[in-house]
Amino acid sequence: MEQPGTDTEADEQERPLLRRGRDDKLDRAPACCSARYSLAFFSCYGFFVVYALRVNLSVAMVEMLNATHQTSKNHSGSVCPAHTSPPQLHHNNTANVYDWDSETQGWILGSFFYGYILTQVPGGYLASRCGAKWLMGFGILGTVIFTLLTPVAADLGAGYLIAVRVLEGIGEGVTFPAMYAMWAAWAPPMERSRLLTISYTGAQLGTVIALPLSGVICFYLNWTFVFYVFGAVGLVWFALWVSFVSDSPSSHPRITERERHYITASLKNELSTSVGYIPWGSIVTSRPLWAIIVAHFSYNWTFYTLLTLLPTYMNDILGFSIQQNGMLSAFPYVGCAVLAVLGGQLADYLRESCLYPTVVVRKAFSIVGMIGPAVFLVAAGYIGCNYTLAVTFLTISSSLGGLSASGFNINHLDIAPSYAGILLGITNSFATIPGMVGPVIARALTTNNTIEEWQTVFYIAAAINLFGATFYTVFGQGTLQPWAVPRPYSHGDRAKEPCIMGKCTNPSLL
Repeated sequence: MEQPGTDTEADEQERPLLRRGRDDKLDRAPACCSARYSLAFFSCYGFFVVYALRVNLSVAMVEMLNATHQTSKNHSGSVCPAHTSPPQLHHNNTANVYDWDSETQGWILGSFFYGYILTQVPGGYLASRCGAKWLMGFGILGTVIFTLLTPVAADLGAGYLIAVRVLEGIGEGVTFPAMYAMWAAWAPPMERSRLLTISYTGAQLGTVIALPLSGVICFYLNWTFVFYVFGAVGLVWFALWVSFVSDSPSSHPRITERERHYITASLKNELSTSVGYIPWGSIVTSRPLWAIIVAHFSYNWTFYTLLTLLPTYMNDILGFSIQQNGMLSAFPYVGCAVLAVLGGQLADYLRESCLYPTVVVRKAFSIVGMIGPAVFLVAAGYIGCNYTLAVTFLTISSSLGGLSASGFNINHLDIAPSYAGILLGITNSFATIPGMVGPVIARALTTNNTIEEWQTVFYIAAAINLFGATFYTVFGQGTLQPWAVPRPYSHGDRAKEPCIMGKCTNPSLL
């Protein structure tokens, strides 16, 4: 049984693994040109592709619709005075357009999440059993292939396009669990925050670059090239991924012996030697895991609400044209990426150099990364037509959310590194639900597009964030859970060599 309330004490008493260097002669391997930081770069590139493929349809959809079926977007209907923008040249419109009503458009845009939620837990399980490299590689490759087929599917009909988007979601669904499983074998405990935040800034960069770039591609080429261009970028990533990435340090052909020893030695007391056994009962009843689930769900409610509706708010309330708000909508994600990376550096510094307990660091970053965005989101609803403050508050809100990347978002690796992929699959399944229902509820509450209605939307998101931060602060933990403690074999020296992601470093274990 887990003992709530003792986690902080245990965390304070345990010596950080890197502090044991004097006794165990564990020397830190240099970061420059290292295999683990190369993995961070390639995984960052991978998540750039993942999010670029996820959001590009929302921009292309505007150009895919027959003009007679599009809602007029003149600025006379915005709450605030319109912003003037320089006249635009007539853009390329040679691609086919379609007569899809608003309901059909909603199904097309939302269908991705119905596939995405299906492969979260299976992705974590398969990554631990079969290896994360190829699972993530083929998951993204499948998404790339279906992205390239998007124009053909659209010509065949809305039903085919919905099916393609569902299949894209299925492919992307394995990526986060697979990446967590891989980092369980690659990230030394005292470098987890910085390595994972570098990795996942790709998601923010994909959003930042894909939104405005998709608009440019649509304008100068046509909407079909949005899918061809980003699909080609994904194919390049797959070639690099299979060429330079390995499942574990023990199987990497170019890693230095010093780095290999540093990683495996720092993880030897955390990774399970019996990967075939998964304590499902203990996992689903774990309070620290449910703390992550609630925090992840709460954070994503605000994230997905802003991701899908921020351009609408800027257009319908603040009066920015689509050309203007395309770039302005990217500001929050730039700030989020920057603070995520800086927060990762700070979190590991506090744990390693200042000796703060892991649980304290995770909770502090989660509180700031969830309550901070809630405060500025609510404030954004009360500044009227002050455009500068509106953009500033919304940017600060999303930027502070980047700090949560060093909070609950990587806590899976603290409490159960051997099962991190499975845990991430579970939490991400719950965290996908806000993407399916949050924007729908928000649009239902803003039928008249008044400032008061949007204040209600912001209040709901802030309240959910506040609840998630409180729940995680009470029940979150930062140490290895009893059910995740490595189970050694009883055959002499076999217990000395761990199996990492299904691959044993000791041939005798095979």
